[in-house]
Formats: sequence, structure tokens, C-alpha cells
Amino acid sequence: MSGLGRLAACFCGIVLATTAHAEGPVLEHGVAVLQGLDKVTARISALHAPLGEPTRFGTLEVIARACRETPPTEPPESAAFLQIRELPAASDTEGTPVDLFSGWMFASSPAVSALEHPVYDIWVTDCAEPIAPIEGIQGVPETTAPPSE
Repeated sequence: MSGLGRLAACFCGIVLATTAHAEGPVLEHGVAVLQGLDKVTARISALHAPLGEPTRFGTLEVIARACRETPPTEPPESAAFLQIRELPAASDTEGTPVDLFSGWMFASSPAVSALEHPVYDIWVTDCAEPIAPIEGIQGVPETTAPPSE
């Protein structure tokens, strides 16, 4: 097998192992916590992307469609489904946005599925604001307070 073939096989193994792990129980969250790097200024910014709402980072528009985490009883993993597009310059009145990325990003393996852009890097760090707990899993904290008496 050639070097390129070995590299492709290794990459496929990593992707399969990562996606197989994501099939277990998950906790849904309402906000994807991201970090963005501006390669020109070398500044890193924390981004909070509520699901379904556009979040701006430089000329990029990020829309988080889902953010999931494994429960506390599992090895830690956060993953977000992101759609990222580049918006035209303000002076370009007839420009249309360019789709750059659409897919899952994993906090533990940012290189598996990464945004390729000459100026910006964006990666997932965590999920915030749990939507609902999963029934029947030990160690999962309740997200709603018990009724007061």
C-alpha cells in the first residue's frame, strides 16, 4: 500500500472511530461555544453561537444547527453541526455569500473536520445551555429545578 493509501486508511479509521463514538447517548445544548482565530492579527476570540442564529466573526457568518455533548459518565466530547459562509464586502453590493463549510466539528479532534480559510480558523470548544436531560442515564444532572413547596 502506498504512503498516500496508508494516510487515507488512517484518516478513514479516525473518522469512523469518532462517528461511532458519537452514536451513544448525548446531551442536547442550545449554544455552541467556539473559538475563532484571525490569522492576520493573531487574535483568538470566544464565540457563543445560539442554535439557528447567525453569529459573525470577521467576514464569516456561522450558524450552529446542533450542539451535543456526551454525558458525564462517558469520555468527554462536544460536537457541533456548523454552517459557515463568507459574506461579501460591504462595498460589494451585488456579491453573494460563499458557502465554506457545512458539517460536524468535534472539540477533541478539530483537524478531522476543519474549516479551510486563508484568514480565519474556527473550532468547537464546548456546548452551553442544556436543552433537556436524557432519561435513564446515571450521572446526568437535571436541567430543571424541582418544584418548590
